[in-house]
Amino acid sequence: MSATLVPFKVAVPEAVLADLQDRLRSTRWAEDLNNDDSYYGISTAYLKDIADHWLHTYDWKKAEAKLNAFQQYKVTIDGQPVHFIYEKGKGPNPTPIILSHGWPWTYWHWSKIIPALTDPAAHGGDPDQSFDVIIPSLPGFGFSTPLKDGEMNFWKMAEIWHRLMTEVLGYKKYAASGSDYGMLVTAQLGHKYAGELIGVHLGQEMPLMIFQSERPWDLTEGHLVPAGASQELRDGILHFQRTYASHVAVHMLDPQTITHGLNDSPTGMLAWILQRWKKWSDPHQDFETVFSKDDIITFAMIYWVNQSIGSSIRAYSNASRYPWIPSHNRQPAVEAPTGFTFLTGDAYPPLATADNRVDIFKNGPLASQFNTVYAKAFEKGGHFGPWENPEAFIEGIRDTFRILK
Repeated sequence: MSATLVPFKVAVPEAVLADLQDRLRSTRWAEDLNNDDSYYGISTAYLKDIADHWLHTYDWKKAEAKLNAFQQYKVTIDGQPVHFIYEKGKGPNPTPIILSHGWPWTYWHWSKIIPALTDPAAHGGDPDQSFDVIIPSLPGFGFSTPLKDGEMNFWKMAEIWHRLMTEVLGYKKYAASGSDYGMLVTAQLGHKYAGELIGVHLGQEMPLMIFQSERPWDLTEGHLVPAGASQELRDGILHFQRTYASHVAVHMLDPQTITHGLNDSPTGMLAWILQRWKKWSDPHQDFETVFSKDDIITFAMIYWVNQSIGSSIRAYSNASRYPWIPSHNRQPAVEAPTGFTFLTGDAYPPLATADNRVDIFKNGPLASQFNTVYAKAFEKGGHFGPWENPEAFIEGIRDTFRILK
């Protein structure tokens, strides 16, 4: 392991940018009949508008300057390059916290909450509640490339995170937060390394045994909507399935097959991940306000310039092919004290509201997996929590670790 922290700046070679421009200009657009409502997926008309902005208006150098506003480093752990933001807290005794993103997130989806966590006094908070903020790109995502282990999955990522925090950065105890796939990474830290964690904060609940069944591609596990379900519940369940089913199935069963197209065509890659940003975000908020065209393209660029779309997708299949094995049989499985911030603009769970979401969790099958010390739900925001409702995540992280400190 190379324990030397190497300062990192985003600086994409001109040849990569020129090749991207050529590929965007050469896009062969698909016919798209009767799809004004996007029933069949991202419409050609909508995608053309974003791609045209990418080709003619978007300023990558301006985006690079924004990405480089925070301190970044690279280090090699077990042969894997790991890129991360590392911003020190300005309070008297900062809490180290590592934040894990999901798919098709990037590390930059956490960027909105950095100032308030590192310098709470300047953002209406308690200076004693400052954090040293570490935000890595998951291995095989973004600038944590190239991927060196073809079997990489969430529990292997957790091993790298623990070494980063304890061996490389030298923290004896630390906090962790994660959402989406990063929720699994964080929960695994809370399972295996509870004694070395102050606690964990999560954006949703998922079992560490996820993707381990005989139908890992099927979020329904083969179950139909219950016969006696109300129309409202039926609609909610079907909405959840139609929101998430396609990417799980494809990523589980054909990760490399789809990679060939997405790695070759920036427009094709954009279509695949933009559909997720659009469908998984809060439908009650204006998408274009929360995700500007420049934001969308910056996220896409982080995947494109690193050729990381395929290795990021493979993380799903590897969670099934290389199963999670418990480190102990104690209960709860995630022994580290755990806080939750739930946003009810997500499609899961069906019929959730800010008033009932915490009870849905506490009365559900997954509550026993966690040592829950804090849980709060918010109406605003969907699956991309710290980007869609950064204030909620700032509050959740502060309140969770205020209890634990």
